[in-house]
Amino acid sequence: MKLIPLAAVMVSVASMMTVSDVIADQSNEVSAHKQTNVSMHSRQIAIDETVVTEHKTKVNGNSFSYTATVGTQPVWNENGDAVATLSYTYYQRDNVRNNAKRPLLISFNGGPGSASVWMDIGYTGPRAINVDDEGYPLQPYGVKTNPYSILDVADIVYVNPVNTGYSRVLPNKDGEMPSKDEQQEMFFGVNADIKYLAEWLNTFVSRNERWRSPKYLIGESYGTTRVSGLALELQDRQWMYLNGVVLVSPTDIGIERKGPVKAANRLPYFAAAAWYHKALSADLQNTDLTEFLPEVEAFTINEYIPALAMGGFIAPDHKQKIAEKVAYFSGLSVDAVLKSNLDVSTRFFWKELLRERGQTVGRLDSRYLGIDKQDVGDSPDYNAELTSWLHSFTPAINAYIREELNYKTDIKYYMLGDVHPWDRTNNKTGENLRQAMAQNPYLNVMVQAGYYDGATNYFDAKYTMWQLDPSSKMKDRLSFKGYRSGHMMYLRSEDLKQSNQDLREFIENTMPKPDIAAKY
Repeated sequence: MKLIPLAAVMVSVASMMTVSDVIADQSNEVSAHKQTNVSMHSRQIAIDETVVTEHKTKVNGNSFSYTATVGTQPVWNENGDAVATLSYTYYQRDNVRNNAKRPLLISFNGGPGSASVWMDIGYTGPRAINVDDEGYPLQPYGVKTNPYSILDVADIVYVNPVNTGYSRVLPNKDGEMPSKDEQQEMFFGVNADIKYLAEWLNTFVSRNERWRSPKYLIGESYGTTRVSGLALELQDRQWMYLNGVVLVSPTDIGIERKGPVKAANRLPYFAAAAWYHKALSADLQNTDLTEFLPEVEAFTINEYIPALAMGGFIAPDHKQKIAEKVAYFSGLSVDAVLKSNLDVSTRFFWKELLRERGQTVGRLDSRYLGIDKQDVGDSPDYNAELTSWLHSFTPAINAYIREELNYKTDIKYYMLGDVHPWDRTNNKTGENLRQAMAQNPYLNVMVQAGYYDGATNYFDAKYTMWQLDPSSKMKDRLSFKGYRSGHMMYLRSEDLKQSNQDLREFIENTMPKPDIAAKY
């Protein structure tokens, strides 16, 4: 939809006015000024529009031009009424002769309630946030060229679900907003989210003539729940088949990790974070991270989980032995592990690991350090990493959209929006992803995770991947990539390069040759 300047509209209207109209207006001027037209001053987002800009970039040494489209597209209910509008940013490489061979990557972030900003200007997009090589804020705030963006091999659309970015619920034809319960039923739950987004994507793909393109979904954090569910929903309800799904820092995607498994699976992450902060014994510190983590993982599976499964009936000497090993790998004291009954919580770990140094470690990325009001206590005062990220991302995305992509609005960009309470019942997204893979021999899955992520830890990600297909018949279509950073591994310069390259290779390797049929 082409935007028409308001001034042009006013000129057009004014040209149709007669002299008598002007006189009538002048005679009613006083009374008109006494009235207040609220609708003329309401802050609203355009329901259906696009703003297009042209750009150039350089990726892996190759220069090319691309088109960026920022827009909104409605969500319609079964009656054809617009009930919400979703904002998105769509990047297309120019001079592509045949987009039937050009992959389309559909990108979601998580939360739920998080905007698409993180992977747009943090990870795969043509512009990257201005941070230092480890991901910490720098001024002046803003973006720079992302020399590793996958835009060289795929077009990308970043989608903001309802109440994130500029996306909003819409009033009905009478100007009334749906109730909180009605909004939850339509948008704010595992299955409602998947259903309306699948419908929205059908429209987007149709409008942009991408039905023949190979398609990929990528989701980060809760976005992995979203894309896992979408894989089957798109196939079964929209008849849209995918080549790949990428799970970045995945949640459990409905695959249960409870009790001893949930507790024990934290240990490899504890070991990685402690190693980074040089809180382990000399023998472990002198061993490279990826060399000793397999030992921690083996202990977790073979000894730690069975010990926790014994609960209060574990023999005292065995409990002591396990506590010593957990302390050895985690950097905590044996006493702290024993007083936790071998079940060390993540919040306690973030507070305890560097307590003697007067510092806490971050939740989503434990490389980040915080300082609390008091060194006592069992959890940090705040999440050191999230405050750092909001510090740099918020001004950058607002300036980027307005100044470079030329999208102007008074609507607030919701970095983190209100989508709660979120209905988490009947979460079968992992099983749905498995079913989608079974139904579609072209569909491959890659998992990406940071070793220092304490929220969705890398070993949980591995465990989820292992459990995704118990038959092992599709394990050759599942792969895992680990990085020396946290939840948003791409903020570390070295991992920005590697994670994009892994994603690039995943896309290239899952594009079947013309004579390779989808069959078993």
